[in-house]
Amino acid sequence: MRKGFVLAIGGLALLAGCGNQPEKAVNVPVTPKWPGAAYHISFDTKAAKPNPAGITIPIIKYTANPEALERRATLVVRFDTAGAKKQGPIMNQMIMAPVDISGTDGALPADYMNVADKELARILGAYCLKGKIKLTVAIARSSLSNQAGDAELDEKRLSDWVPIEVVFKNPHPGC
Repeated sequence: MRKGFVLAIGGLALLAGCGNQPEKAVNVPVTPKWPGAAYHISFDTKAAKPNPAGITIPIIKYTANPEALERRATLVVRFDTAGAKKQGPIMNQMIMAPVDISGTDGALPADYMNVADKELARILGAYCLKGKIKLTVAIARSSLSNQAGDAELDEKRLSDWVPIEVVFKNPHPGC
């Protein structure tokens, strides 16, 4: 009888606990599968060959979010023009032509980076800059216009800005 009584109380307790209970949300923080921008970029740590143009940007490596892959991207380089000797309006960014990229890991092609070095050297030389130059680089969608402003750049940027300091040896003696 004692066992029956304990079973009856246990059964009532079980039935009382099984009623309609308010649903409570579980407060477990959800971390995104891929934090930040769709692409993470970094500079290759190997010593780059000096470019005859006077400046060498290290090869840019990327890792992509597998759910947000792009086939083409554009390199955007912003540079510090604080030591410019040229008067008048000065642009402080260079937007390269699009280049093919593939896969979730890779690097921008060496030929593409050589063209970037030459174009950047041409711009910096025109402003009579020399010495250490602070750069920030990012990659953006290939549809970015070559005269993009900050709003368009922010909208189409695929990576965060990554800073680097490089040495520019101006090959033009006229400065």
